[in-house]
Amino acid sequence: MPNQQEPVVPYRGLITVCAMLATLMQSLDSTIANVALPYMQGSLSASSDQITWVLTSYITAAAIMTAPVGWLSARFGLKNLYLISMVGFTVASMLCGIAESLPEMVGFRLLQGVFGAALVPLSQTTMLNIYPPEKRGSAMAIWGMGVMVGPILGPTLGGYLTELYNWRWVFFVNLPFGIAATAGMALLLPKTEPGSGLKFDWFGFGVFAMGIAGLQLMLDRGETQDWFGSPEIIIEAVMACLGFYLFIVHMLTARTKPFITPRIFKDRNLSASLLVMFAVGMVLLAVSALLAPWLQVLGGDPVETAGIAMAPRGLGTMAAMMIAGRLSNKVDARLLMAFGIVVLAGSLYRMTGWTPAVSEMTVIWNTMLQGAGLGFVFVPLQVVAFATLEPALRTEGTALLSLLRNLGSAIGISVTSALITRNGQIEHSVLAGFITPLNRAFQGAAAALMPTTPHAAQVLNGMLTRQSEIIAYNNDWKLMMLMALPMLLLLLLMRGPKKGAGGGAEHPAVID
Repeated sequence: MPNQQEPVVPYRGLITVCAMLATLMQSLDSTIANVALPYMQGSLSASSDQITWVLTSYITAAAIMTAPVGWLSARFGLKNLYLISMVGFTVASMLCGIAESLPEMVGFRLLQGVFGAALVPLSQTTMLNIYPPEKRGSAMAIWGMGVMVGPILGPTLGGYLTELYNWRWVFFVNLPFGIAATAGMALLLPKTEPGSGLKFDWFGFGVFAMGIAGLQLMLDRGETQDWFGSPEIIIEAVMACLGFYLFIVHMLTARTKPFITPRIFKDRNLSASLLVMFAVGMVLLAVSALLAPWLQVLGGDPVETAGIAMAPRGLGTMAAMMIAGRLSNKVDARLLMAFGIVVLAGSLYRMTGWTPAVSEMTVIWNTMLQGAGLGFVFVPLQVVAFATLEPALRTEGTALLSLLRNLGSAIGISVTSALITRNGQIEHSVLAGFITPLNRAFQGAAAALMPTTPHAAQVLNGMLTRQSEIIAYNNDWKLMMLMALPMLLLLLLMRGPKKGAGGGAEHPAVID
């Protein structure tokens, strides 16, 4: 743990800037590629559901590799791991920018996620190490703002870079950040001595990673491989089930300290909070991943306009987090979360009736409202999650919350993207059933649309495809709304923190 006496750290301000650059670099990449997906789809010859692998591969790799960060930091030294992670992340970003095919892009994004997983926890730990106890609250506020700036700037910056140059620059932009952060940390960050003889539950981690990888591959590949009609999908499903089964058995029966301490799940607040965080994760990035192509492909908006329309979501989240933080000591955190869930579900309900004719201001205000709903869930959730958890398990609890959020995000993107493709095909066949000479809609002026010539058939098919995609997107918004509402029931399982316990939100994952 950091020394309770004020550490003598020269160039603390410059180290803070470098730590924020690393945090910004990692958080920026979670959303910057969203608006560029339609452009990447054509360049990489990918279908609409395949291109989302660019997002899910990064999130899944980051989720898996978050777990051993603490052990790696203690074993090899925080500074050494920091420098390796930043160099690896920057190089992987450049490789993403020069990728020529979808397999190359997915592989490089996996590599980017592997190296990027350590950047945020290491930045947080660095801030805690260089500031004395009485200044750590302010340090965490600065760090938290950096975490929020990335997702806010991501869609807008990605839109402008794609419009002014091309989509490859959404990855090349990491180069100056990476060089500056690496050089600064190499010169200024105090060196930490590597440890030895430290043990980590590699078997538990390995089978858990196998389970996550199998599940994600099954969800990403299922739609294109005819699901369980394909031997590949069956193998991936078996791999997922076997991985999770071995992980659970090992966790409950291990003689030495397992990868996850089993008694942590006995805390009712944390267990319910993990389920809420998973549900929030499923909505968190899935909406932005679908909204970008919706605005550009169906709405016909330029890429920079789509980026601007999505940016207010982050602003709404930031404003709500500030308000919720002030209210956490005065209002029951469960009530704040209930309010946020209702606002989030309401914003998704409004989207179920959208058509491409919806105004830009409607999109902007709704995304801001949606972000506010998420903000009112995030902050009180941290308070409730740690209100009754024993202090020795707080670090593990924060890691689990981060893991469930990333896992939920990856699964949410995969499921909703697959449903867009499947429901689009189903709705297309349903609408095509109305194309008959007996349908009065095709009499008179509309008779020219009857598929009696190749041109008429092409025009009519384009119209049907567009309408079926609109319905498919609306069905996805409805599904996400239905995923948000059950979170209200989980709040009934939670016990509210005692008055004055709002500081429970300030239990960051410190790497010893």
